[in-house]
Formats: sequence, structure tokens, C-alpha cells
Amino acid sequence: MNGSNGSQEHRVSGEEEVHHVSRPILNNGPKHRPLTPMRRCRGVACVAVILSTAFLLIVYLAPIATFVVRLFSVHYSRKVTSFLFGMWLSLWPFLFEKINKTKVVFSGENVIPKRRVLIFANHRTEVDWMYLWDLALRKGHLGYIKYILKSSLMKLPIFSWAFHIFEFIPVERKWEIDEAIIQNKLSKYKNPRDPIWLAVFPEGTDYTEKKCIKSQEYASEHGLPKLEHVLLPKTKGFICCLQELRSSLDAVYDVTIAYKHRLPDFLDNVYGVDPSEVHIHIRTVQLSDIPTSEDEITEWMIERFRQKDQLLSDFFVKGHFPDEGTEGDLSTRKCLANVFAIVGLTGICLYLTLFSSVWYKIYVVASCAYLSFVTHYNVLPPQLVDSPEGDVKAKKGA
Repeated sequence: MNGSNGSQEHRVSGEEEVHHVSRPILNNGPKHRPLTPMRRCRGVACVAVILSTAFLLIVYLAPIATFVVRLFSVHYSRKVTSFLFGMWLSLWPFLFEKINKTKVVFSGENVIPKRRVLIFANHRTEVDWMYLWDLALRKGHLGYIKYILKSSLMKLPIFSWAFHIFEFIPVERKWEIDEAIIQNKLSKYKNPRDPIWLAVFPEGTDYTEKKCIKSQEYASEHGLPKLEHVLLPKTKGFICCLQELRSSLDAVYDVTIAYKHRLPDFLDNVYGVDPSEVHIHIRTVQLSDIPTSEDEITEWMIERFRQKDQLLSDFFVKGHFPDEGTEGDLSTRKCLANVFAIVGLTGICLYLTLFSSVWYKIYVVASCAYLSFVTHYNVLPPQLVDSPEGDVKAKKGA
């Protein structure tokens, strides 16, 4: 789920090249835990539960939240959708931290929860975006997190329904097309009453040694910093997001992610064999400290990634980021209560579908048709009933 930022020339003057002696840690070591038959069965069972709950909850609740409620209020439609999305999404941090026993260590600043946040992070591996859920859950904004993702993912059955109703931003990785898509999507999110945590990965792709070498070659040719543990950022996507949301943003978070002792992939996460530890370093950026011109933002972003590179270099030497312990562990009691609530609600939906009136089966078919239609044509119902109270609050918050 990589953010597309389009092709971009990196322009920066007066930068000195940065050389690190250390090389990036590669995925050539043993798994942290062996993949036993028990771990394999447990992982498959957990994912089966997570996906089945997702399907039934979307089919039963999405038409109510994204059609019926939305006709009266887009704001409350998003609020209901985000609440349900957050409940379901919290199953993943529960899997990572409580079942798989992956240690998630937060460092840097203990950021105050904000409603409207732009997050930019490095992209070490294909699952970085999943560990942002652990941060958002602790801040009480898990259901509001959104990503820029490849448009090819919108072809996935069922998942595409979720991506669409949660208003993720699908892009083609062609800037002449993507700019209008991003602007159009975010133009609908300027109401300060609507919380949003938008996560972007300015590198545009996950880190590999081959990509790093190519990035360094580009840096040498253009007088840019040679980075060891991150790629040079492509800034057009970030700039577009910042320009669209800047007037209504509460905060910008600079997030750096690192892993011990091996970079995980999706199946490693599912089976719990890796990673042993995830380290997430967070810094708040004041909007007043971010330049306004595109060229200056490009220079600023490259400097932020130079700092990320130094953070990661120190991490691989010391084994940790500075200022650890900014967040506590998840509450096992709350996690279990949420699991029981989701599974119980799913059980009711399943019972109604299989053993109750035929009208529930008709509802399921109609819901699937509705979700397929709005996803295929990339539409959501408009608000038909004016809300003077909402308009007044929106103007006050602007």
C-alpha cells in the first residue's frame, strides 16, 4: 500500500553528501520464531476470523452507514463508518501485540491526540502501514486513518468495497492523473468537523538494497544526500496533500519505523514469526515550520529524510531510538472486549443470513450489488438534507 507521489526531480542546493559506513540490514537472517504447525494454524484461523468479520459487517452495516445516514449527513455517515472501521481494524494490533507477542516500542514525542493529522513515514517493508494502526489505536483515532494506495488494489474482491467506503485514495502512479484524483478526494475532507489521519510514504515504494543503490546513483548525479537506510523522497504527493489540507490540519507527524532483527512481510505478521520488535519514532512538526513553496518543501522533505537516515543508522548501532517509552501497552481487557463484540455481531449477521427470514438473504444480495455499483463507478450518495447546524460549526472551525 504505497503512496504514489509521481515522478519528481529532487532539487536542493548547497547540500552535502552524507556517507554512512554501515550498510542496510538485509533479510538474510533466520526468522525470530520458527514457523511451527501450531503457528501456521493459529495465523490462518486468526486471518479467517478477521476477513469473515470484515465481509459480514461491511455487507450488513455499510448500506446503512454510507447510504441511509449519508443522505441526511455526510459528517455523521463518516463518524459511524469510522467507528465501525476502528472496531474491526483494532483486531490487527490485537493479533500483532497480544497473540503474536510482537513488541511495539514507541519513542520520540508523546504526541497529544489530534483530530486532523498528516503523517509521513519511511517505508522499510511492505507492512509498515499496518503498524501505524498501533499508534492510531493508542490515540483513539484508528477508524479515521486513510492511505494513498495503488489503483490495482481496487480490483480486489470485497477489499475494494472497504477501500472505497472508507474513502482511501487510489492512484495510478502517473502524476498527470494522480494530482487531480488526490485533489478531488481531499477537497471533500476540508470540513474541520471530519477527523482524518492521512498517512503518506514519500519514498513511493518499500525499501530494498537494489532501490537504495539506484536512489544513491540519482543522488550522486544531482548533488543530493546519499542515504543508506531510506530512499530519496518524491515530494509531489506530499505537497499536494499538504496544500489541500493545510488550512484545516491540527498536526503533522514525522514517523520513522525500524525493525529487529529482520524485515517482516505480510505472512510473517500473520504467523507471528517476525518481527521480534517494531520501533516507531514520532516527532511533531509545526505547520509554521513547513515552507509554502514547492521547491522549499522539497528541500525541507529531503532534510527530514536525511535526519531519518541518521536515526536509522544510530538505531542499527544502538538497537533503539532515543527517548523510548512514550506509549504504554494495549489494554488486554479492552482488546478482548472488542474481539467479543466484533465476533458476536458477526455471529448475529451470520445467523440472520443462514437461518432467519429470506428477506435477510435478499438484503445481503442487494447490499453486495450496492457496494459493487458504488465501488465500480467510484461514487457515494450525496447528502440530500441540508444541515444548518453543521454548516455553522464548519464555518466556525474553518
